[in-house]
Amino acid sequence: MVLITGGTGLVGSHLLLHLLEKGVVVRAIHRPGSDLRAVQKIFSYYTENASELFQSLEWMEADINDIPAMETAFKGIDEVYHAAALISFDPQDQDRLMKVNAEGTANIVNLCLANNIKKLCFVSSIATIGNGNYNTLANEEDPFLDQDANDYGRSKYAAELEVWRGSVEGLSVVIINPGIILGPGFWKGGSGNLFRIANKGYRHYPTGGTGFVTVNDVVRAMVKLMESKITNERFLMVSENLGYQQILAPIAKYLEKKEPAKPLLPWHLKVFCFFDWLAHAISGKKRKLTKEGIRSLTRTARYSNAKIVGELAFDFEPIFPTVEFCCSRFREENP
Repeated sequence: MVLITGGTGLVGSHLLLHLLEKGVVVRAIHRPGSDLRAVQKIFSYYTENASELFQSLEWMEADINDIPAMETAFKGIDEVYHAAALISFDPQDQDRLMKVNAEGTANIVNLCLANNIKKLCFVSSIATIGNGNYNTLANEEDPFLDQDANDYGRSKYAAELEVWRGSVEGLSVVIINPGIILGPGFWKGGSGNLFRIANKGYRHYPTGGTGFVTVNDVVRAMVKLMESKITNERFLMVSENLGYQQILAPIAKYLEKKEPAKPLLPWHLKVFCFFDWLAHAISGKKRKLTKEGIRSLTRTARYSNAKIVGELAFDFEPIFPTVEFCCSRFREENP
């Protein structure tokens, strides 16, 4: 039996569907209050027997920092996909990020070791990879640069260190480092923000860029790595390196909105950052933009996928058909 953490998220829900369609017996954990209907909705995007597949899942309520509950979740498990994570760029969430992403991953690793799990696949991020530039593609060997990182990146790097510790102690592991993951159904965070922003018809776009990949490619790579003899390696998952304007413009087009045509200059972002901080100071609202965020939006980072292509002969799918598919779902759910 396979255990999946983060099964109610973008990657986790698509991974559940992929494994169930392969006939794999799956147990998925979810936190109290999680909306399991969102998972069945994802299933319905791709198959007519969504309800039947959803019913075949074994759900268990557990938090990755609740050790007694997790000990129960690990009973009878052979392999683990760890996709649960907190994604936040609000400085106030620093402690929560470390608690969920780093400490939670340490718990998963310890439970894998205690239960003689055959293999663990951990979903990390390109946030732990040293940044490339116009002349150099970053790869898996580029070291984490703390001075360029935000709190989310630091928490994921700390989580990776826990996974590597597990490998030293005898656990077979693989790590994937996806770029921005494009997929449907989760519009209030992650790449879903791109669709919400484009839908508002903003005329300005950030001048930076980064790596993008489809959720189906991420899931396929995870399963292929787990089925392979590859162990104790990490792999960048980036299909295309694109500027933010290059991804926002087609999204706006598919949503029948005006395409962004004017660059957001650094001073624009600094002004917005100031008023964002002021709103936080007055009302306690979560921060939407920080100095680290400005650096990310104005910096162009480029990443190599040569390792995953070479090791697995992996063939990435085109990004823009997925973008169009996401836009179709977005319009249906946000009329």
